Parts: sequence; C-alpha cells; structure tokens
Amino acid sequence: MHPGKQVRVGRMMWRLSSRADPFAAALADRHYSRQTIGAQQFVPPGRCLVLKAGTAESGAYWVTSWPFAEFVKHAWAGAWMCSAFRNEGAGTASHLIRQAVAATLAFYGEPPAIGMVTFVDRQKVRPTIVRGEQVWGWVFRKAGFREVGETKSGLMALQLQPADMPPPEHAIGMQSNMLELAS
Repeated sequence: MHPGKQVRVGRMMWRLSSRADPFAAALADRHYSRQTIGAQQFVPPGRCLVLKAGTAESGAYWVTSWPFAEFVKHAWAGAWMCSAFRNEGAGTASHLIRQAVAATLAFYGEPPAIGMVTFVDRQKVRPTIVRGEQVWGWVFRKAGFREVGETKSGLMALQLQPADMPPPEHAIGMQSNMLELAS
C-alpha cells in the first residue's frame, strides 16, 4: 500500500496520450511555457507521461517529465516534474492534479524520494486572491503541493512529497501491470 492520503479523487478523468497528440498540442499552444507554437511535439525530451481529459470545448492536458538527475540544473534533481498543466474547463483543477499524480504513480511506480515538483512563472500567470492576499500556484497548493523555494531564474518551486501523494490509479487506456492483476 502506498503511504500518505489514501483518498481517491472521483472517477478517473485522465486518458493516456502522447507527446504528439493533436488535442493536447492545441492546448499546449495556449500554455505560457510553450516553446514553439504549432510544433507537433510539445514535451521536453526524455521520459514523460502525457495525459489528456475532456473534449475540444472543455479540455485539459498534463505532462509529467522525469529527467535524469545528471541533466538537471535546479535544486530538485531526480524529482518527477509537472512540466505542463492546462485546464480549460475539464473539471476542478486541484482534482485533476491529484488524479494526474495518481496516474503518474501507476505509470512509473514508486516515486523518487524528492517527490514531484512544478515551477510557476509569477510574471506570466495571474495569482489567486486568497483572504485578500495574492497566491501563485493556488490549485497546486490545494492539491497538496508546498512552496519550497525558487530556481536561479526566479521561478517559484512547488513540491509534493511522496507521503502526500494519492494512491496509484491507472489513467484510461493505461495497461495494468500483470503482477498487479495477479494479486
């Protein structure tokens, strides 16, 4: 059993996708971190999990990257990274984030000790006003991420520790491990 919060977040909304999925690429074109708008692929090189949810009218996409630690230049080397998340009405963002983390666990297995991180560019996103204060990364915080510092370039770092992750849950279209089916 996975440690931490064992509460599932509703019916799985995410479907397994790929780094060149046209549906997710269209959403990626509207994300502030998109490097080359219109390019077929929208995911950094290396190990990744791409998920999509919803319809063309109200969709979302998520990318978990797992770069090799020796190629990472920030303080969270070895962590899973949410390198992109965009929700255009596919559901409650914090629930989608928790489900994407659960799908990441089902896809990769045991999380790295450092957990998962994401970076927020406070110059390119609007803060949420919470009790009269500006809060960046609010939906990630609602999903259990905590602010842990900044990158050298000034991006805010949010981290989800393994103990705070939901239990693994397969995204739609993700094959189950045969050993899991036997137990």
